[in-house]
Amino acid sequence: MSSRLLPLLLALMAGVLLALGFPLAASMAAAQQQRVVVDRIDDTARFASLAQFVTSRTPQSASDVGDDERLHALRSELSRYEELYGIRVGVFYRDGTAMGVAPADWRLPEAGEAYGAYSAALAGRRSHDPEQVWPWQRRTLAVASPIIRDGDVVAVVLTESPTGALRSRILHGWLLLGAGELAAMAIAVLFAFRLTGWVLRPVAILDRVTHDIATGRMKSRVAAAGGPPELRRLSRSFNEMADNVEQVLEQQRAFVADASHQLRNPLAALMLRIELLGFELPEGNAEVASVQDEGRRLAQVLDDLLGLALAEHADADLALTDIAALVGERLGAWRPVGAREGVALEYAGKTAVTGWSDPVALSSALDAVIDNALKFTPRGGRVQVLVAGEGDEIAVTVSDGGPGLTEEELARIGDRFWRSPRHQNIDGSGLGLSIARVLLNQSGGRLSFAANEPTGLAVTLTVPRSAP
Repeated sequence: MSSRLLPLLLALMAGVLLALGFPLAASMAAAQQQRVVVDRIDDTARFASLAQFVTSRTPQSASDVGDDERLHALRSELSRYEELYGIRVGVFYRDGTAMGVAPADWRLPEAGEAYGAYSAALAGRRSHDPEQVWPWQRRTLAVASPIIRDGDVVAVVLTESPTGALRSRILHGWLLLGAGELAAMAIAVLFAFRLTGWVLRPVAILDRVTHDIATGRMKSRVAAAGGPPELRRLSRSFNEMADNVEQVLEQQRAFVADASHQLRNPLAALMLRIELLGFELPEGNAEVASVQDEGRRLAQVLDDLLGLALAEHADADLALTDIAALVGERLGAWRPVGAREGVALEYAGKTAVTGWSDPVALSSALDAVIDNALKFTPRGGRVQVLVAGEGDEIAVTVSDGGPGLTEEELARIGDRFWRSPRHQNIDGSGLGLSIARVLLNQSGGRLSFAANEPTGLAVTLTVPRSAP
């Protein structure tokens, strides 16, 4: 969930910063340019005020112009301005001829931004909003002011400024803005991580406790943690639900155990009466034998129910156990049964490997699995028990040579009272593997099933190498 929530928060914060950063960058560039434009407008206004005192007569020759002292002063101001600031400046009559320019070889452009500013000034409009200059554009900035006498525009003051310094200032401001954006993004990332952890911490705890309960550790509860109020309420509700479920399951276990225990005495008395009744009937009566078989089967079911209830109720007594030695001991106990059924019991794998388990629970689970394997392995077959230790787990695999199960049946094996429809003629209550699974889950292990090659079923009992 964090892999989805964290990118969403980061994308949202990055979008907000970019949405604020681009307009701010444009505003900074516009402000820098506006400062330059205001300075150029002031300069052109000053030159326009000087040019107003120059005679309105258009000079016919250079000598006529040179004789005009006012014109000479204007040209001197233009030259000093160009030398000091490196900005081209000129005063042009309406017909485009120059009253004075600096540098001397500059002429009125016939097109472009400067000519547009000149034309606008001839119409009586002062330049105040030229096109924005960006750092990647190498162009000049043109500003023009009209010279008005008696209500008419008689000439225009035009400046054409290089934009290198302006573009440098804009770029410098953008770099500072970018550094601020990166710092803000770093803070946003840190905030997103903290926020995600704060929101998802209760969810992670809830997920872990849910897994514990799903694997049989019913006493697990969600500890008080931070997070939004909704998740804290969910944690409290989950604990209440777990308490109720545990209480119901405890009542169910108690009922099954009590019922199994209470039914065993009447059943024993009933079996005794059936046996006594059999003495009154002809020897070999099929009905009496059938009733006795059903009675023994019912007694087995009651024993298994009681064993299942006790297994679910008992707490595991974990200890460091020699798994290989325990498996060898149980195989020795079952070999006489295998010999009677004509099935060979074989041991393979490690001869010494230790893991954490409840020895009694593991022995009972292994007995249930070996008993199941012997039931389904035909006479002359073999059951192999393999002990392997890989990584953090120890696996004990019991493989039989029976008919095996289909994919659909493998998904259901281990369910309580479930038996394959193809094997209903084999003794059993359908609880043996369920008891083995409960016993292993109580000690931190697990039970898994797979098809054995070429035929049969492979049941794997897994226990951890280290203490759960």
